[in-house]
Amino acid sequence: MNSKPKLKPFLGPAILLVGSVIWGSSFVAQSDGGVIGSFTFQGLRNTLAFLSIGVAVLVNEKLLRRKAPRPRYAGVRDYVAKNRDQLKAGLLCGIFLFIATITQQVGIDMNGTGVSVGRAGFLTALYIVLVPVFGVVIGRKVTLKAWISVAIAVGGMYLISVKPGAGGGISLADGLMIVCAAFFSMQILTVDAFSQKTDGLRLAGTEFLICAILALAGMFLFEKPDPAQINRYWPSIFYSGVMSGGFGYTLQILGQKYTKPVLASLLMSLESVFSALSDWIIRGNALSAMELAGCAVMFAAVILAQIPDIKRKTK
Repeated sequence: MNSKPKLKPFLGPAILLVGSVIWGSSFVAQSDGGVIGSFTFQGLRNTLAFLSIGVAVLVNEKLLRRKAPRPRYAGVRDYVAKNRDQLKAGLLCGIFLFIATITQQVGIDMNGTGVSVGRAGFLTALYIVLVPVFGVVIGRKVTLKAWISVAIAVGGMYLISVKPGAGGGISLADGLMIVCAAFFSMQILTVDAFSQKTDGLRLAGTEFLICAILALAGMFLFEKPDPAQINRYWPSIFYSGVMSGGFGYTLQILGQKYTKPVLASLLMSLESVFSALSDWIIRGNALSAMELAGCAVMFAAVILAQIPDIKRKTK
């Protein structure tokens, strides 16, 4: 039985909103990846995310043991047999998240030769369109109001992200961002499919372990890490790994337990709003009137998407 309708209507959206604030603010830190190396940045970031979640898992296990005895396993085969859904979900989410984040990172690092940061953010956040589209493909129902909310949100993102006179056409960096959006959509739908039957912290930990292994392999194959540059940009790596990675994606997994995937994607797409605000606050790049209007439009889209759920649960 699906437990989502029995839960408080604002719990999941509130968790995802906090995650969006963290992700948006991390765009400033992530822009340093071009100096360090795309695979190096993502490898170190995901390793930190895995370690931070590992600490949380150990603390959680210790607390649970005080309440009830935890299951013991005869060996690796016994563990795999009894945690098949957990491992399958972590593997799929890890692969999808790795492809999404590395294509995003490479696209950001190509900014000087390809696409503006604002346009990259707009293309990345296209997952709010792709999530309902992919949902229909796999047989999920999407309401008319949800489609209208998505269309409004896309308009808001356009106002925030696409600068006048930025030019048209699809560059290689544009293509990478579209691939990124597609795999973020797959990751969101995979989390939704498994979140009710898996432990959120363990799922996040497995996801980042897979991401770290793949990114570190790419680092040793394609790049030559510079310890001096890593040390110089360590604060950016730490924030992006522990806060945006470990904490942010754990919030996503926990928040999606209580939120439908289309609304979840709308809430998470607000990272484009908070990235613009962070750029304003941290770097002093003031928001234009068009960007402020875009923020307002996106918030309106999220509120519109949530209204029917509130009414239905209240009745």
